[in-house]
Amino acid sequence: MFESLRDRLDALLRSGGPAEGRAATSALESALVEARAALMGLREAREVTTAALEAERRALADAERRGGLAAGAGDAETVRVAQEFAGRHRERAGVLERKLAVQADEVAMAEREVAELTAMWRGAQVGTGRAETSLDAAWRALESAGMPGRVGPDAEAERLRQEVDRAAREAAVEAQLAELKRRMGKR
Repeated sequence: MFESLRDRLDALLRSGGPAEGRAATSALESALVEARAALMGLREAREVTTAALEAERRALADAERRGGLAAGAGDAETVRVAQEFAGRHRERAGVLERKLAVQADEVAMAEREVAELTAMWRGAQVGTGRAETSLDAAWRALESAGMPGRVGPDAEAERLRQEVDRAAREAAVEAQLAELKRRMGKR
């Protein structure tokens, strides 16, 4: 699961193109959501295995207890059957213990992957991560050298996005103010 995510991200980050930064950030976000969902699935599977192991250990204890009681009563056939069942439960418990250990390692590995993807995504969000494009780096270098900021469609799109964000914030404030006035008028 995580290998395919890593491969897709590596391919995206190696590809070029003018929209590489935004595409990479979007891909990182998508991969991060997918990885977090997979991590939840791994954790749930580990919990299921833990419950199965506990049930198997209880069944083993029951079989051993019944075998002991049968031995005390002198019932050789019941002792044999109880030992047979105890052997099966012991073997199954051993398999579940190994499975649980592997699942714990798998969860730990997935948690590291999610942490790495989160760091990459955060870095891409601020323009300092691995998803940064060479074009972004060049513009930043020019801006730090005293050149004017970006011009062209990216700059216009950013200006429009900021205007839309500002308008949305103002609308939210107006809605909150209207709600507050409505509540104050009721009292």
